[in-house]
Amino acid sequence: MDRSTNLDIEELKMTREQYILATQQNNLPRAENAQLYPVGIYGWRKRCLYFFVLLLLVTMIVNLAMTIWILKVMNFTVDGMGNLRVTKKGIRLEGISEFLLPLYVKEIHSRKDSPLVLQSDRNVTVNARNHMGQLTGQLTVGADAVEAQCKRFEVRASEDGRVLFSADEDGITIGAEKLKVTGTEGAVFGHSVETPHIRAEPSQDLRLESPTRSLIMEAPRGVQVSAAAGDFKAACRKELHLQSTEGEIFLNAATIRLGNLPTGSPSSSSPSPSHSRQTVHELCVCPNGKLYLSPAGAGSTCQSSSNICLWS
Repeated sequence: MDRSTNLDIEELKMTREQYILATQQNNLPRAENAQLYPVGIYGWRKRCLYFFVLLLLVTMIVNLAMTIWILKVMNFTVDGMGNLRVTKKGIRLEGISEFLLPLYVKEIHSRKDSPLVLQSDRNVTVNARNHMGQLTGQLTVGADAVEAQCKRFEVRASEDGRVLFSADEDGITIGAEKLKVTGTEGAVFGHSVETPHIRAEPSQDLRLESPTRSLIMEAPRGVQVSAAAGDFKAACRKELHLQSTEGEIFLNAATIRLGNLPTGSPSSSSPSPSHSRQTVHELCVCPNGKLYLSPAGAGSTCQSSSNICLWS
């Protein structure tokens, strides 16, 4: 028992001495050749790092403040931004809005209690395109004119949807019950006008005038001019022609007057009337159809006063 104990003690001593010797051998060269290196960032590098960290912190604070300011000014909410509200039916815009670039929408509505106003410093242009992007219709409201470019332009009544005005390549149709022209110069037509009825306003005169050219009224089944409560006057500077190719010219009145007809003078061989002032004349006709008056006598005096026909 004592012997085994002594052996264990000796083994422990030898192990302890070996550990001390090994430790001393390892420490001796390190103590001779060891060089100390500082761990970390020192000097100007440390100051630059602190400066960049401080600059990053200031930038973050400024960005956060600007973000909060923009949210405050633009009035960002969960429903939209400022006067712009996003609803289930679309986008609702309150107040005056300015669009700097083209606006593509399907439908624009105003509130029930306010009108819809489109305003521009130059012009307002509304374009319509097909599925291929080709322009099919255009409405331009400018400072000088309102222009519409389309295949057919229509204006309909608000009550029954009746077409009041339509225009296309074939012609212009006016579907209103009455077309009223209130200008002092009236209506000017560059070409022919086809209408079944022309009527003036009550207690107003109807005047058809061509200042420099002729005025022609044509109808295959007749032209009727009627003045139920007044006079009908036809005046011209040179000649007034009444012509009927197949029918007749019928004058039906209680009194028919032909004023300013020339009066023929009797020849020297014919007897002169007995009265100094002739009040009764005979209506004579030249071979070319010219009418003239001849002093009436016991018989016909047209032959003796036929000198008018020689100069006609």
